[in-house]
Amino acid sequence: MSSNNEKPTSTTSDTFEVSPLDERDQEECDGIALPSHVAGAGTLDRLVDTARGYAKASTAQNTNKAYAADWKHFARWCRLKGTDPLPPSPEMIGLYLTDLAAPANDAPALTVSTIDRRLCGLAWNYAQRGFTLDRKNRHIATVLAGIKRKHARPPVQKEAILPEDILTMVATLPFDLRGLRDKVILLLGYAGGLRRSEIVSLDVGKDDTPDSGGWTEILEDGVILTLNAKTGWREVEIGRGSSEQTCPVHALEQWLHFAKIDFGPVFVRTSRDGKKALESRLSDKHVARLIKTTVLKSGIRSDLPEKDRLALFSGHSLRAGLASSAEVDERYVQKQLGHASAEMTRRYQRRRDRFRVNLTKAAGL
Repeated sequence: MSSNNEKPTSTTSDTFEVSPLDERDQEECDGIALPSHVAGAGTLDRLVDTARGYAKASTAQNTNKAYAADWKHFARWCRLKGTDPLPPSPEMIGLYLTDLAAPANDAPALTVSTIDRRLCGLAWNYAQRGFTLDRKNRHIATVLAGIKRKHARPPVQKEAILPEDILTMVATLPFDLRGLRDKVILLLGYAGGLRRSEIVSLDVGKDDTPDSGGWTEILEDGVILTLNAKTGWREVEIGRGSSEQTCPVHALEQWLHFAKIDFGPVFVRTSRDGKKALESRLSDKHVARLIKTTVLKSGIRSDLPEKDRLALFSGHSLRAGLASSAEVDERYVQKQLGHASAEMTRRYQRRRDRFRVNLTKAAGL
């Protein structure tokens, strides 16, 4: 996602005390209600509640959280400026974007991608409340264009985790149940090119839990992961490795066996001593922490200061690693990553041959 989880760096955001939504705000945000001329009934009320659930599920949970935070921040900003966030005012939104890009008192500014995401959040929130935010309005479009022109920077790509890196990272894990679980996360995430949310949302079987994001099917030649991804349901095939020590499927089988998991979430928390599997599902933040911790322990990019090394690697490093290291036809990598276009897949390929086609020579020079 630019990422919807990107943490704002501006102190403009930090100085506003974010208050929880009141009941009216929550109902407006839900966007589903009975028409005023229809009398309430038990059946209709149930349908309204169900429809609200579907509406909430129309966007990812992390996206919903980010959009809710965007609205709270903007509403607080409006109150401090003596105005109201409703109805939408393109002039005020243009000033809001300006304040994010050039805050007072020399406070750090938000990145252009975060500002753009904030605007998307406002547009979504206005739509839920029955309003239309015209992003092409000159008070918004020209200000945003100026911000991008003046402050935009090339996108910062996370470093790819290469085959030798992932093996070194796995070698730093302890020889207990927790270490076995984390080994599966690294190997499965790498071989499947999985997002961290896709990893932790896996269940053993179909429909095991209400919050499932997919399930596993272990076969003789590998494992099939059925995932409810951003682009819809898709299957990811992960074949067995060349040895049991590096095979993600074998590691998965070992984890499920020793953790005694045959139903529910695949990846759960463990006891403090790392010897007993608990029931609660892991958070996707654990994957990010695991990657950063094992990168440090394994000495990858030890030529850089620790702060820079931590900034280079994230959950996307697993996906970039697969895309950069798999010596197969590009279309297979595209399918594995679940990308709609080959161009998106190429953004993940850090070591691809950029000059395989030389148009300069082809043009006669």
